[in-house]
Amino acid sequence: MSAIAWTAADAAAAGLRPDAAARLDAAVAAGELPGLHAVVVARHGRLGLERYYSGQDWSWARNLGVVQFGPETLHDLRSVSKSIVGLLYGIALAAGKVPPPETKLLDVFDYPDLAAEPARRALTIGHALTMTLGLEWNESVPYTDPTNAEIAMERSADRFRFVLGQAIEVPPGTRWTYCGGATALLGDIVSRGTGQDLLDYARTALLAPLGIDAAEWLRGSNGQPAAASGLRLRPRDLARIGQAALDGGAGVIPADWLAASFTPRARIDAEVDYGYQWYRYNGSAGGAPWIGGIGNGGQRLILVPERGLVVAILCGNYDRPEQRTVPLRVLLGFVYAALAG
Repeated sequence: MSAIAWTAADAAAAGLRPDAAARLDAAVAAGELPGLHAVVVARHGRLGLERYYSGQDWSWARNLGVVQFGPETLHDLRSVSKSIVGLLYGIALAAGKVPPPETKLLDVFDYPDLAAEPARRALTIGHALTMTLGLEWNESVPYTDPTNAEIAMERSADRFRFVLGQAIEVPPGTRWTYCGGATALLGDIVSRGTGQDLLDYARTALLAPLGIDAAEWLRGSNGQPAAASGLRLRPRDLARIGQAALDGGAGVIPADWLAASFTPRARIDAEVDYGYQWYRYNGSAGGAPWIGGIGNGGQRLILVPERGLVVAILCGNYDRPEQRTVPLRVLLGFVYAALAG
């Protein structure tokens, strides 16, 4: 196992232009990147850019006020948490602690009435990993709205029954639908199989081996870590996980699981596919292809294999249009422009 040890950022050593940090700082000062909290960039395994700013932040619904971000500041990952849960499942699978993707979900979760329905019994762990459960699920409304499916799940008496009992809209495996409930199922499978709280297992199996010693996982109404959106990490540590993934697992994440996770398995649109809890952008709209985790507010963990890049971006634009535009501008307008060769 290999801890990823980074000290101070060195643009030249990482193959970045020396003015990269100054250009980013100037854009933030000019108001061109509203809500940007932190950017960490590694190239070819070297830390090349690390910038922190101040701004309003929230931890779920808790208003944190104006925060001066720095290397030790934990930040919500929101749905980037899903990609981390995918890695934890793969680590547990290699250790023989969880059933394989082809396992029927209703062989894991004991709901005899649901299992009696043949169409529902077809649901597998693999369908949860790829968000192709085929169940009714709507997270398109704001997370402050009680009709949002993830919020309704959190407010239900049994979040797993809530997910598995949703109306079947299409056969499993035929359509991708964004679904935090799928990750909730995966998180519980990992916790059941390992006999550990999800955060405890994350610390033991992934975080500590990579040299990460600070983390929080916000808990849902049932007292368990909210797998879909609750992880909080320091920006550099999020980039460490990305570097391990780009490096083939760094002896911590099984390389074959990474390959399986990054394989396109469900089409989202003409530009983006989905693997096992990871997005894959094909490069058709500009820029290099990338693999990534994406979270509400502008949280991003982006791996660009052909350029040796890992980019962690953390923002406070929760439920706002800037959550899409700011990280994209950082990646395309500043990080790519900073590449020295």
